[in-house]
Amino acid sequence: MTKADLVNALVSDVMTGTPITVDPYTSLATANELMQVKKVRRLPVMKKGKLVGIITQSDILEARPSDIKQPMNIEAMNKYLKDIIVDLVMTKDPVTIYQNDTIGHAAEVMLDRKIGGLPVIDTNHNLVGVLTESDLFRLMARHWQKNA
Repeated sequence: MTKADLVNALVSDVMTGTPITVDPYTSLATANELMQVKKVRRLPVMKKGKLVGIITQSDILEARPSDIKQPMNIEAMNKYLKDIIVDLVMTKDPVTIYQNDTIGHAAEVMLDRKIGGLPVIDTNHNLVGVLTESDLFRLMARHWQKNA
């Protein structure tokens, strides 16, 4: 694989397909637990089969009360997060990428927007995957190993 092949690879070849999703009424505690169990840092938010947002680990961490001076223990944090739904802290109408876009284009979008992942959609705007910076790093590592 040449450098040009690397940049021109398709998002669909690198993305994580069949992403784990939540709905806007999922509690932050549930979303947080799902991220921990599945070892992901972002979840697309779906409503009636359509992508309406994305919730990240950072969104959840930033949702804790601002008047707390010291870190909350896990039990107290989960109790607090059970009372908040994803819809209140998610990024609505997230930046997306098409599955047939190139990795080079996706990387530019992620850099320009300063985001670590993109929901991937098909031409009918159906969610088909998620592309993350980790997916891009894995692609780079495979390329490097083949050419080392």
